[in-house]
Amino acid sequence: MKIRKALIVFGILALILSCATNPFTGKKTMALVPNSQLFPTAFAQYDQFLNENKVVKGTKDAEMITRVGQRIAVAAERWLNANGHQGYLNDYKWEYNLVNDETVNAWCMPGGKIVFYTGILPIANGETGVAAIMGHEVAHALANHGQQRMSAAYVQQGLAIAGNVAIQDEQSRNAFNQYYGVGSQVLGMLPFSRSHETEADKIGLYLMAIAGYNPTEAAELWKRMKANSGGQAPPEFLSTHPSNDSRIANLTALAPKAIAEAQKFGVNTFRK
Repeated sequence: MKIRKALIVFGILALILSCATNPFTGKKTMALVPNSQLFPTAFAQYDQFLNENKVVKGTKDAEMITRVGQRIAVAAERWLNANGHQGYLNDYKWEYNLVNDETVNAWCMPGGKIVFYTGILPIANGETGVAAIMGHEVAHALANHGQQRMSAAYVQQGLAIAGNVAIQDEQSRNAFNQYYGVGSQVLGMLPFSRSHETEADKIGLYLMAIAGYNPTEAAELWKRMKANSGGQAPPEFLSTHPSNDSRIANLTALAPKAIAEAQKFGVNTFRK
């Protein structure tokens, strides 16, 4: 019993001491894996991915991805500096690559390593659509969502181990494992992931506006994403992402706020 109590106290202390602050929300977030460890690992994985896939170089599309990415990165630095977070991006190593793959996706690894697949470009339908996607993906990295997800997974695993140690009866332990596995996913990890997506939508919208791209186009992008999916999606409560309709409504409501934020940085008109 003393050992269990000690483990619980140790776990609570680890959570308290291993926190970071999200500069965009001011909220404390879990940081059980420090960026000093996470970033080098992400950079190595990114290099390996590029070596194993067909990177598109020297085309107009590839140049557009780099151009938009650089503008979004500058917008992020401007916002962070203006809000008292100078030096926040010192350890970020921005890199933008277009990969020849029909997958409709793009992603940004911790530390600023970005990939766009050629399959998403028709849905982006131009540079502003790319900016909406880029802003969202960069926002995940800036808000340390990868770090938070890893930390949450460690907590989820730790609680599972603690439950198995604490419950002596085999039948009760089996029931705990069954219900905890489903419950921690549906009531914990999935809502956590959806909250990250919603947060990245908001941050990304602000960044694209500050970078000079019309944020009202983000909702139009998601209308095209919805059409491309053919309406095939799991119920929102069983998904890692908000529903398309939820995202469209949220982005539409946030666009005027993003425009107002961009005006603080002298951006009063947007690129065509």
